[in-house]
Formats: sequence, structure tokens, C-alpha cells
Amino acid sequence: MSRRWSVTLSSLLLAGHVAGCATYSASSSTSAGSASAASSTSSGGAPSSAGSAGTPMAPASVARPTAASQREDARWADSVLTTLSVRQKAAQMVWVWALGDYTPVDAPAYVSIERQVRELELGGIIISVGGPADITLKVNALQRSAKLPLLVGADLETGAAFRARGGWFLPNAIELGGATSFPYQMGIGATRDTMLAYEMGRVTAVEGRAMGIHMAFAPVLDVNNNPKNPVISGRSFGEDPALVSRMGAALVRGLQENGMLATGKHFPGHGDTEQNSHLELSRVNVSRARLDSVELRPFQAAIDAGVRGMMTFHGDLPALDTTKTAATLSRAVMTDLLKKQMRFNGLLITDALDMNGVLGNLSMGEATLRAVEAGNDVLLMPTDAKVSIQAVVDAVAAGRVSEARLNESVRKLLMAKHEFGLHRERLVPVEGVRDRVGTLVNLKPASEAAAKSITLVRDSLSLVPFRMARTARVVSITVSSRVDISAGRGFDAELRAQYPQLLSLTLTPEVVAEATAGAAAGNTGGYRVSPDPTILPASVENALAIARGADLVIVSSYIGAATNTANMKPTAGLPELLNGLKAANTRVALVSFNNPYLAQGLPLTDVHLIAWSPWTMSQRAAGRALLGRAPIGGQLPITIPGVANFGAGLRR
Repeated sequence: MSRRWSVTLSSLLLAGHVAGCATYSASSSTSAGSASAASSTSSGGAPSSAGSAGTPMAPASVARPTAASQREDARWADSVLTTLSVRQKAAQMVWVWALGDYTPVDAPAYVSIERQVRELELGGIIISVGGPADITLKVNALQRSAKLPLLVGADLETGAAFRARGGWFLPNAIELGGATSFPYQMGIGATRDTMLAYEMGRVTAVEGRAMGIHMAFAPVLDVNNNPKNPVISGRSFGEDPALVSRMGAALVRGLQENGMLATGKHFPGHGDTEQNSHLELSRVNVSRARLDSVELRPFQAAIDAGVRGMMTFHGDLPALDTTKTAATLSRAVMTDLLKKQMRFNGLLITDALDMNGVLGNLSMGEATLRAVEAGNDVLLMPTDAKVSIQAVVDAVAAGRVSEARLNESVRKLLMAKHEFGLHRERLVPVEGVRDRVGTLVNLKPASEAAAKSITLVRDSLSLVPFRMARTARVVSITVSSRVDISAGRGFDAELRAQYPQLLSLTLTPEVVAEATAGAAAGNTGGYRVSPDPTILPASVENALAIARGADLVIVSSYIGAATNTANMKPTAGLPELLNGLKAANTRVALVSFNNPYLAQGLPLTDVHLIAWSPWTMSQRAAGRALLGRAPIGGQLPITIPGVANFGAGLRR
């Protein structure tokens, strides 16, 4: 019998880690909401009985709570706050990382997370990759274990599928389905369509709430004006602060008007840096005037739009704090600038505290205390939750941190829990997931975004759309990591419909070691620099031999910025491949599905097209565009040095 197993790809592919016409309605009768949980709660929120969730209800807007609703939230929060010890208050500020995979009740990984939630009385979790139903089951199970209801956040930067993808069944390569994927935010920037940004937020809220998630750690509001940025790149809307501001505010409204808290990140701006904050302390060395005119503009626009959350940047900004302290740990940045000067009064969430950029030489306890002193409300993903809680308890006892300071944060968190109705119902119905996640009505705007984002940067021989005979010899070369099973499948399927003799070849850059994320969940290794992936010379030579005599060779790359990426150099071996094809007088089309700056530093090709995400929907959109089955109208939201300027984009 052949061996078969399932894999979830989101964490591997993503590395964990717009003015247009109003095509879609701003509201929907299919909006997901919190479910009527069978567990009723006391004023303290403890479940009095367990049971199954009931019928889902449409969520109210969380964009701008009314004065009356805020008074109700505050009354409940204050009633609970008076019952909590210092330790319980500290625990409410600590959120741990949990995989969204299927796990039986006695699986060691699940037992560990469940015990932390129950025994430490944690305030929330950040849920990571899994199938939609599995995430919902996991969230419900942890909610049942919590004394007070949990707030649940997730990195949903390209929609709920950024974390809720079903993976693939091997060796048959059957895609298992999942939530809705939009292109990376930079692709939305390429459309210039704010309504699509809004729809991205709306669909994300509908699907995320159906799975029990309350807070999207999105949008990314960083202005990516540095092509060498190894970690933000396509996650940003672009390099223009005005464009990023418009798109970010629209996405915030889409999320919050449909029942989910939005979180702008990474304040005060992770765009103009060449360091990866997962690996080291990043640095943005520009003047305060430059920060005001560029980096801070999208964050202020989001605050003006009512954004309810903000995530911090593990970076050094000398113009704001001269102590060489990560912004996350800087009171000058997080309290004086963000809260006082920019008037942000929402929830302030640290970026993951297990990242090297914030830890440096600090102990987990000291990093925790500095984050609290800086003004953060949520301490996200400490390497040891118990250590972080104890550090806060000891600091209060020693007088370093006041209990009033804890009350300030915990009160806001409790108010949010009441706002979501979690004091009454904390579970969501698993049966409701299929009604709201990955549905045709949600896929429609995502499909439009994928198609509208396609950007034709270069077409020197006017090859696009391809008009060759069906019998033409076309070779499709896919460059992707070994774990990216989906790479090229949708794209080649579209091409093969026009060119049935299409020859497909995959080149896998080899690496010596893989990076591991999720150190806070007990994984070993933490964040490590991954060696530069290299297409081996023998593989290049083999590809050139196969491509010899082809009418057209399409080279598509699925490699881009990631948590373990130290630089944005082109994949080693790719320049040699393109030069070899050029020397053989072969017509070449270069397609980027991940790194929008891919063409920088590479030999020029006859065609260069950017599709803005590796997901199947973008692959198919790129294939249709090249074949003339869909119009091409995307505009670059960035400058690609030496290749094309901001706003460039050929129409077809």
C-alpha cells in the first residue's frame, strides 16, 4: 500500500510568520457572527455548563461603539476587574500561540496549550494554521477550558485563508479546500481599488468570525519603500504613503463594519529596513520629519478611520528614541507618540515576543516588563507564558509596575470581550463554518482582486496575449521551495488548456536548514537565518537542455519574503538560467508570484508579469491574462529599481 498523509501548507508558504467602482455591497446577510453558546456565564465569565453552540447571529459593527454600549462594556469590565488578583490580571494580558490543526484531546501539544489556558487563566490566544473546521474546534475547546472567555486573534493578512487553508493530501496532490484567499496587499494596491480593499476586509471578517476569531492582525500599514526589505515586501500595499493610507483605511472599515477588530501593523513602520525583525533588531534610520510624512501617515489614517488595534514593530528608530531600544519596548514610541500625540486609544499588541528583534540579550521576564512599561496591552507569544506572568506579579510587588497600570490594559481587554458578547456566548457552531467560509459569494471579490491585480511590467516583443498555435512547444519552469506543493499547478493548468503539449518542470532551490517558527508553542530552534536557497548548477543545465528549441519558456517564481529571509537577493542559479535561455535566443516570460522585486538584478526578459500571490486563484488569473482570456490593467504600487517606475503597467 502506498503511503498517504495530509499536510497543511499555510505556515510554510507564508512563513510565520485602491479608487474604484463599488462592485459589491458593503453589507451582507451572510455575515458571520458569534454563536449562541450553550455555556452561560456568571458576571465573572466562568462557564456554568458545557454544551453545543446554537444558531449564529450577525455581528454588530465594531467600527465605532456607541457611548451607551461602551458604558455597558465598562460596567461589566469593572465588575470583573474587582474580582481579579494581580496574577490573574497579568495573565489576561498574555496570549499564547496555538496551531489550528486537528488534535485529539490527549495529544501532547494540545494538552500543553489547554493546560496553559486553564491553569494560568490566560486572556487570549493567537490561532495559527489549520483547516477552517479544525480551527473552529480548537478555538471552541480552548474557550471551554478558559475561566474568563478568550479573545482570539490571528494573522489574516490576505483573508482568512492566510491561516485557514486545508492543505493537500499526498501523494495524490488533492487540495483540501479552505477559506478565501485574496492576493497579498501589494496586489490590492496594484488594483488601486478601495472597494476591493473593503471587500477583502468584509470577507475576512465574515469568515474569521465564523471560526471564532475576533481580531485580525491586519492590515499591514508599513510603507514598503525599500526594495531590499526581507520580511514586509508584498505584504504592504506599496511604497506610496497616500496609497497605503487609502487602502489601509478601507480594509479597516471592511473588517470592523462586519464584526471583527482590525489591527494596524507594524507601528511606527517596518517598511524602510533591510533587516528581518524575526532574526535581529531592525533599524529605520530616518528623520522625524520623514517619519511624519511617510511612515506615520497610514497609521494616522487608520486611527482616523477608527482602527481598534495596533501591533508594534521590533525595530530601532533613532528619531523617536535614541536608546537603541526596539519600538515595542519604548514608552516614547508607544505611549508618548502613539497614544498621546496620535490619539490612539485602542488595544496595543506587541509583535511576537519570541522574535530575536525584541529579545536581543534580554530575558523573557525583562522583555515582558519593558513591554508593559511602554504601554502594551497584549503580550503576544512569550517564550514562556508562566515566566512572563510571574515577572509582572513580581514587578507589582516590588513597585516597578503599578496595579493601576495593569488595570488600564485589562479593563480594555475585558470591555472588548463584553462587546463581542463573550460573557454570554463564547462558542461558535462548527456546522455554520460551511455556510460562511470559502463560499462562492466570498470567492467572487477575491477572484476579481486576483484578476484586476495582474500587472504587465514588460512586453518588449508584444507577445502578450500569447497567439502561438496550439501545437507550439511551450515550457513552463516553476521555481519554488520543496514544501510548496501548490506552486505552478493552477498556472500550468490554465496554460495547458491552450497548449496541450505544455512541458512542466519544477526547480527546487536547495537549502541546508529550514527555519522553525512558533518557538512560543514549545518548538525548538526559534527563528533562524535560512541559508540562501540555490538552484544547483546541474539543475540549471538540465532545464536549459529541456528548454532547447522551445517557442516560449515561461519561468515563474514562488519564492519571496519570509520570517527566515535575511535578504532579498534573487534565488541563486536563476540569473544563470535566464542568461542561458537568452544565449540560446529563446523567448522568455518571467512571472513573479511572490517577490514583486524579482526582476531587480536579473537579466531582462521579453515579458515580465507580476501576479502578487502564490495562491491558486492568482495562478489561474495570471494564466488567463497571458492567454488573453482576461484584461490586464494592474499598476505598480512600487518602483522596481532599474526595471520600472511606480504606476507602470501595460494594458492588454
